[in-house]
Amino acid sequence: MWKSPEEKSAVYKLLVQQQAAIIEIEHDKIANLANSSALLADALPNTVFAGYYLFDGEELVLGPFQGKVSCTRIKMGKGVCGESAEKRETLIVDDVKNHQNYISCDSAARSEIVVPMVKDGKLLGVLDLDSSVTHGYDEMDQQYLEQLVSVLLKETDF
Repeated sequence: MWKSPEEKSAVYKLLVQQQAAIIEIEHDKIANLANSSALLADALPNTVFAGYYLFDGEELVLGPFQGKVSCTRIKMGKGVCGESAEKRETLIVDDVKNHQNYISCDSAARSEIVVPMVKDGKLLGVLDLDSSVTHGYDEMDQQYLEQLVSVLLKETDF
């Protein structure tokens, strides 16, 4: 866990800067999403899954990630990822065991945050993070992860 809000903010600021630096010269979506998921998994405590699901026009398909074997396809509106994609808004679930529409891919996941990836009005996918503790994400996580996704989408070819 974080020692203080200041520590958490400092880690996120560095994370966003690292994300921007990595994509400065690389524009391939698979390369950028793979490095982004590695950055997130390494920097954020209690992470059991950090990755991306890409929208293929009908459903979300597993993309680059760090974690154990995961769900490969998620229908729109199903699970936290499908809800976030359908609503095009970030969703935070404090305790996945109490979320009626939750899809369990890894029993170690206890909380989740999903950030939609939308560019020029078009849904591209979602960033999905799972934590091994309940209440693992809050408004600060949302703010910085939305900023990270924005930075990622600016320079990445989709």
